[in-house]
Formats: sequence, C-alpha cells, structure tokens
Amino acid sequence: MKGFILKRIYSAPSESDGYRILVDRLWPRGVSKANARVDEWDKILAPSTELRKWFNHEIDKFEEFTVRYKKELEAFPTELQRLKKISLNQQVCLLFGAKDELHNQAVVLKSVLESIKI
Repeated sequence: MKGFILKRIYSAPSESDGYRILVDRLWPRGVSKANARVDEWDKILAPSTELRKWFNHEIDKFEEFTVRYKKELEAFPTELQRLKKISLNQQVCLLFGAKDELHNQAVVLKSVLESIKI
C-alpha cells in the first residue's frame, strides 16, 4: 500500500508502517531514538514554535490552527513535493507525539500532502 498513514510515535513500530517520518519539532519525551525506528525527522514541516505553543492541543483552536499551519506549510513546497514523491513508491508513516490522534499537526499535514498533484 502506498500513500500516507498516521501513527503515534509511542506505538510500536511495525514493518507495515513503511517509511517512518517524525513530523514534530521536538523529540517526544520518553522515546529513545533507537527504539523509535525513525527513517527521518522532518522538523522543517512541523508547526512553528509560536504556533505550537498557541495551539497547546486545545481542540476548540484546531480549526484556526489548521488554517495557520497550512499557511506555514506554503513556505516549503519543495519539501512537501519530496514527501509526496516518496509516497508514490512506498507507504509513508507520519509520526507524531500528541495524545489526541484526531487534532494534531500530522492530520493537517497528511491532508495537505494528499492534495498535492505530481
């Protein structure tokens, strides 16, 4: 299967994950780099420190967070296209540390990546 999937970095890695990319600006607490089996840590596509702190994982801010984060991502078209190209040949697993699996940057990033036409 090709394309993008989402997974918390605290979940056990599996062979079916494909290419594993951490999309957090900060390394998640309590996760060793050896056990995480991350193929790439893409900090550039993570939300800015200012946006991350403003959002603070408050669900009522998620809609506005999505708008602001998508605006930030517009500055990195080459990086977004690079990840999209990887997903054409193999599955890409976007890893995140947030407890909320529905309201986080990886959800937004996945939707942006899936909308890119190559």
